[in-house]
Amino acid sequence: MTTITAPATATARRSGKKSGNVKKSRIGRAGPMTYVIAYAFVGLCIAPVLYIIIGGFRTNAQITADPSGFPSPWQIGNYVDVLRSSVFWQQIGNSAISAICTTLGVVTLGVMASYVLARYNFVGRGAMYSLFAAGLMFPMTVAITPLYILIKNLGLTNNLAGIILPQIAFALPTTIIILVPFLQAIPKELEEAASIDGTSRLGFFFRMVVPLSMPGVVTTGILAFISAWNSYMLPLFVLNNESSYTLPLGVQSFASQYSVDTARVLAFTALSMIPALIFFSLFERRIVGGLTGAVKG
Repeated sequence: MTTITAPATATARRSGKKSGNVKKSRIGRAGPMTYVIAYAFVGLCIAPVLYIIIGGFRTNAQITADPSGFPSPWQIGNYVDVLRSSVFWQQIGNSAISAICTTLGVVTLGVMASYVLARYNFVGRGAMYSLFAAGLMFPMTVAITPLYILIKNLGLTNNLAGIILPQIAFALPTTIIILVPFLQAIPKELEEAASIDGTSRLGFFFRMVVPLSMPGVVTTGILAFISAWNSYMLPLFVLNNESSYTLPLGVQSFASQYSVDTARVLAFTALSMIPALIFFSLFERRIVGGLTGAVKG
């Protein structure tokens, strides 16, 4: 039996090695093409952004003569004029207030609601979780008309609170879907040990739950901040006074006001994009890490 099994085992090992080598060679052959396709998509995404940024360094005459050319010479006057404008900085302040307040509200309410859904058994728990999950399929554009009527009846038009509160409500489903797996992964033995040591439920929540779920909290906070910063549809309906405009509305208003001055419009648009691009670039790994943790949980 040994003389028969040994060659069979050796043959199986060799065949396993061959199949592994074949898989590696296939992956190796597919690798370069994968990178080429990835770089092509990256180029398609970056090209419009670079065109806007570089276009701000040109004059209207240069853009008219050669729309796709480089500045010759480079002009910084468009960017200087925008940075000197008090309206631009006021709109940045409005966007910052909206994004920060939305993020704080989403994170605070999201962690609390997710903790209850993840750690407690009660009647209607599944239905409540399904209700939040269904919120992912209910975009703001569908509810914009009744939402505007509600905001108007509350007297929140031309007020940043009129966009902050709905943004918090529409960001909660995503936040809860991401945070619930994080909170479910916390061992119950840890909670039992904390209760034996005399820690209250609120103490366990603030001392253990919040720190352990911090990757998910950071991820949801970043997503809420970027979504609120780039929000356009809701401010378009709610904000009618230019002094309360956020940056996306300011870009549209500036483009309408200076429609003939294309170079200055490109400069204003480029400066409006830079804060969100920098913020997203700094926290990109946090977003990916948080979402990966939610999937594993």
